[in-house]
Amino acid sequence: MAFDGLVISNLVYELNNTILNTKISKIAQPECDELLFTLKGANGQFRLAMSASASLPFLYLTEHNKPSPLTAPNFCMLLRKHIANGRIVRIFQPHMERIIHFEIEHLDELGDLCTKTLIVELMGKHSNIIFCNSEGMILDSIKHVSSLMSSVREVLPGRTYRIPATQEDRLNPLEVTEDAFMESVLTKPLPVGKAIYSSFTGISPVIANEICYRASVDSDMPAAALDADGRKHLYHNFAWMMEDAANHKFCPNIVTSGREPVDFSCFALHAFIDESSDKTYRMTEYDSISRVLEEYYAAKNVYTRIRQKSVDLRKIVNTALDRSRKKYQLQEKQLNDTEKREKYKVYGELLHTYGYGLAEGASELSALNYYTNEMIAIPLDPTLDAKANAQKYFDRYNKLKRTYEALTGLIKETADEIRHLESISTSLDIALSEDDLVQIKEELTEYGYIRRKRSDKKAKIKSRPFHYVSSDGFHMYVGKNNYQNEELTFQFATGNDWWFHAKGIPGSHVIVKARNETLPDRVFEEAGKLAGYYSKGRDSDKIEIDYLQKKNIKKPNGSAPGFVVYYTNYSLTIHPDISELTLVES
Repeated sequence: MAFDGLVISNLVYELNNTILNTKISKIAQPECDELLFTLKGANGQFRLAMSASASLPFLYLTEHNKPSPLTAPNFCMLLRKHIANGRIVRIFQPHMERIIHFEIEHLDELGDLCTKTLIVELMGKHSNIIFCNSEGMILDSIKHVSSLMSSVREVLPGRTYRIPATQEDRLNPLEVTEDAFMESVLTKPLPVGKAIYSSFTGISPVIANEICYRASVDSDMPAAALDADGRKHLYHNFAWMMEDAANHKFCPNIVTSGREPVDFSCFALHAFIDESSDKTYRMTEYDSISRVLEEYYAAKNVYTRIRQKSVDLRKIVNTALDRSRKKYQLQEKQLNDTEKREKYKVYGELLHTYGYGLAEGASELSALNYYTNEMIAIPLDPTLDAKANAQKYFDRYNKLKRTYEALTGLIKETADEIRHLESISTSLDIALSEDDLVQIKEELTEYGYIRRKRSDKKAKIKSRPFHYVSSDGFHMYVGKNNYQNEELTFQFATGNDWWFHAKGIPGSHVIVKARNETLPDRVFEEAGKLAGYYSKGRDSDKIEIDYLQKKNIKKPNGSAPGFVVYYTNYSLTIHPDISELTLVES
């Protein structure tokens, strides 16, 4: 994600236009690595949220409050002691780094005016929030970094604050000349994109790729391979973007794939929405970088949290899938070996027919195969007569025949098990809440993949199918897992409702309530997009969808939940982009 120096520049510009000269009314620490300031000024009240989380560090203005622990942590108490009721007098970003300094004026215990600095470093796993006095000495930090943890820089009370030495050899992109750009970027033995972001502070790989895209340059090509025109064009696009940054001409946006956030930036990311891309991305522009950050991190947190919560279930499913696939391969190999059975049967019959003249001790019999009218050579055991050799081949035939009959049923069972597990895996990809996982876990327990303890009670199911409304007002429902698919298709849907499913791959059942009306073509397309998006093929450019009326759907006896058969259906091919569809509830 592109939380780079350019985004910080946009954020600092926004903060200077909103919370500069505001008074710090409240300081809270809702999480161990997170702070929430309530600020009051001439323009009203603001909330400033900041986090030094290693996975999702952030800082933005928000309208939402967050509950705090009854006993404030030590760092929060220290900030309250020193800067409660203080005034933010300066906000700046040093050298396009991913760092924001807040200079705060306050009265000390003697009533004298003092200045303290709160430094927020938004640098991935090295993120931190550091509190310093006017001389730059660290009073405390939200994370302590000792010499045992880092040989580069200690962050401990009493130490002098030093800016992280992560980008000392990089240039400030707002100050670079054309000659410096050519020398620093185009002489490196690196791909163009990497040469750009490794030469300048504040530029992420996403922005470097965007600059290359705007210059019609392949970001993966060697920098030294650019011709004179390509170099000029690359520099001009770089300079135009930096000029926009210097003049605060930003375009905050979020790029999504379906409903999942993919990236964000303060400049339009045209490279993502290139028509030649394999995936479909949608870019939504906002009037505030704080709103971008809040929405992005809120949505990203949902996906990140649910994936963390589902790790154990995914491990169970993947382990069972691997075992079933290996078993299926072994069974297929054994089944292929049984293809010789008919040959052995023919050998036995031909020995009965022509074996009367067989010489004693013969190791082979040449005979006419009356099934194919060809001469064949039948290998013999020279210690046995023709009748015994024939019986030996009939025994082999019968053994392979029994094996074939047994394996045919076993292979079908294994294939059904693989299909069932793949459908559960797809359900885990679709899940958005812990309630969704509860129903999936219940299915795994019911089918023996998870052992139910005696003390465990059957889980209470709160998860409900997705509910969409089409552009023409028809209600569309999407099952999140096999139980919901089963319920939607065989209990909720009526005979004339329409049923949609991605062809030949695991996915959700989509039901469109027809209301005994003829559906417009657009409804079929929108329902098809839902069936494609909520399937294993959601990242495909095109996906084939089967659809038919519910009355033509059948469920085989004893089959797993959500498994259906049908013989007469229509098909359509769609691009699974649901970004414009209206989700009512889930």
